[in-house]
Amino acid sequence: VQLQASGGGLVQAGGSLRLSCAASGLTFSNYRTGWFRQAPGKERESVAAISWSGTITTTYYADSMKGRFTISRDNAKNTVYLQMKSLKPEDTAVYYCAADRPPYGSKWSESNNYENWGQGTQVTVSS
Repeated sequence: VQLQASGGGLVQAGGSLRLSCAASGLTFSNYRTGWFRQAPGKERESVAAISWSGTITTTYYADSMKGRFTISRDNAKNTVYLQMKSLKPEDTAVYYCAADRPPYGSKWSESNNYENWGQGTQVTVSS
């Protein structure tokens, strides 16, 4: 199983980035997939997650990301995306994608519930 996160980079405050998480060895439609981030000297925090059951897709967002970040998926590409807009310097961090196999953990935001992790992609927002 491998998760490959990409799309990070340097962007000015107010700008946008789209992160991608491509999976091999697992099918995202069978997993809850989350994005987490970790800034230097800080604990890892949850960003967003997406899960689906049948035809129902459920998305989750940390409060500070609501309205600015959008998580989505492309089943054909087995890829999950995180569209980020109105970026702020405090969004600077390494962003990780992770997959939680069923039965899902009780809280989407708890990183311990996710069994598979990507290597992270750096997002730097300049002021």
